This record gives sequence, structure tokens and C-alpha cells, in this order.
Amino acid sequence: MRPKVLVTREIPERGLSKIREFFEVDLWTDEAPPPKDVILERIRDKDALVSLLTDPIDEEVFDAAPKLRIVSQYAVGYDNIKVEEATKRGIYVTNTPGVLTETVADFTFALMLAVARRVVEADRYVREGKWKVGWHPLMMVGTDVYGATLGIVGLGRIGSAVARRAKGFNMRVIYYDVVRREDLERELGIEYVSLDRLLEESDYVSLHTPLTPQTYHLIGEEQLKKMKRTAFLINTARGKVVDQKALYKALKEGWIAGAGLDVFEQEPISPDDPLLELDNVVLAPHAASASYETRSRMAEMVADNLIAFLKGEVPPNLVNKDVVNVRPPGFD
Repeated sequence: MRPKVLVTREIPERGLSKIREFFEVDLWTDEAPPPKDVILERIRDKDALVSLLTDPIDEEVFDAAPKLRIVSQYAVGYDNIKVEEATKRGIYVTNTPGVLTETVADFTFALMLAVARRVVEADRYVREGKWKVGWHPLMMVGTDVYGATLGIVGLGRIGSAVARRAKGFNMRVIYYDVVRREDLERELGIEYVSLDRLLEESDYVSLHTPLTPQTYHLIGEEQLKKMKRTAFLINTARGKVVDQKALYKALKEGWIAGAGLDVFEQEPISPDDPLLELDNVVLAPHAASASYETRSRMAEMVADNLIAFLKGEVPPNLVNKDVVNVRPPGFD
């Protein structure tokens, strides 16, 4: 009998078809995430779980799933999963790192350019019939990216990929991270600075940190007030890294010039969120990794992690490596 897996959303067929070769698949087909009570009901007889960031995988889920041995996350981040609790119970947790690095870095620059050059605002200006004069020196004037100072908060895979792109724009790149990367400083010609100095000197601040207790609201009112009034904040990391109420106030009152956001404290963003009223912010629906190739490759990695575990091998993208000491890979 094949092991059973609950897949909490339709993922690209390249990965799903591989999973179906080895597992009996219970697929949630709605576009919206399954409610918690649905997960609890459908996980009861499952050996494996394919989850997304919007799925809270906690003690309650683990208690409801006595046969569960692996959670294969369709994402790089895994702050929705109680990893320490999973480890205690011998449940493997995997993710999909690396594959979306370049795609997210591309999108980061897309947001930066869009908000600096008022691309979305200009598109709306044309569509709404407001373009009445062929050309005017002050019409839709924006801000240059080329030659500006970029401050990167978090110099991991994505942060360093953004730094590489910035060099093509002749930008001065400074960064802050809890771990200093002198190898990348030499390679990319970038400078390590304190967070305060980064905020004070940057024309663009781009966030690339994971969400942890230490990074929750890392950027709040105090930090936003340290930024230049001409500066822009770009966030393709996690919404809760930024205090969204403080950011609205900063954008509304002109503490900073604008923002490009792909992530939010609440997703999807509420239709009455005041951010939606502002012209100096570009908003995207958590779409930074949304290229056909990247999303398909992520699905394949999810499958590869499951299949490796099934074969008694340590999954290639194991998050909680200590779990191997608790239980060997493979289903009972």
C-alpha cells in the first residue's frame, strides 16, 4: 500500500505528477487555503503533508496526525511550522531553498524601479484618461535608481543576488546582517554597516530577512524615522518584518518617499487597508517567486524531498537536521 499525503493546494503538475507516482494524494483544490478544521480532519490518516506558508502546522495538527512522518513545505520560509515540536516527534520538515533566489531578486528590482519611476501610477494615469498633454517637464517625475545607494537588510541567497544586480546599476551597496560576509564584501565590492547607518544613508532599503522573534517588526516607527525623506522601502521577505501601521504613517506623512511591498502582515491584505489609498506604494500579492519555471521547480523539489524520505534517504532540503537522531527517514 502506498503512503498517503495531504497536499494543501494545487501545485504545478511537474511536481504533483511525481508525487502521484509514489503516494496516494489527497489534494485540496480550492484556491483559498484549507481552514484549520479541514486540515485536522484530512490529516488523520496521512503519512505525509505538503504545506504552504498560509497553513499553520502546529501541535494541534501533529496531535491529529499520529502517522505523520514528513512535512514537505512548498516555500523557502517555514515560520508557519512548529519545527522544534516536529523534531521532538520525529517528523521531518523540508523546504525549497535556492530555486527561487534569482526570480525573487528580479522581482525586488521590479518593485524598486516601479515605485521609483512611478510605473503603476503612470499606467493608471493613462488608463483613467488623465493624460491630457503630450509631454510636460513635471509630468510623472520620479527618482533615479542608477547610481543610488542601496541598503540590503539580510545578505543571504536573495540579498546577495540583489546586490549583484545593483552593481549593474552602478549602485553603492551597503548591507546589514547578524552574520558579516567578508567574502561577499570582497567579491561584490559592498560594505558592512550597522542597521542604523544603513537606514540613514540608503536611498533604497531592501529587506531579505527570515521572520523570527528577532526580526518581527524589525522596521518600525523608530527605524522609518531614521530613513531619508527621499528613500524607498522594498519588502519581498515577510510582511511581519515591518510594522505595517507605522509604515502607513510614514508614507502618509512623508517620512519616506515610497514603498514597494510583496508581503503584508495579513495576507491577503484587507480591502479596507489604508495602504490601498496611497499612490506612493506599489503592492503585489506575494508574487515575487511567480515565474513558471521557478514555481514548477519548487514543486519538483517538494516531490524530491518526499520521495527521498520514502526511500529511506535523508531528504535533500531537510530543515530540522537533528530529527535524524530521533527517527531514521522512511515510513513505518
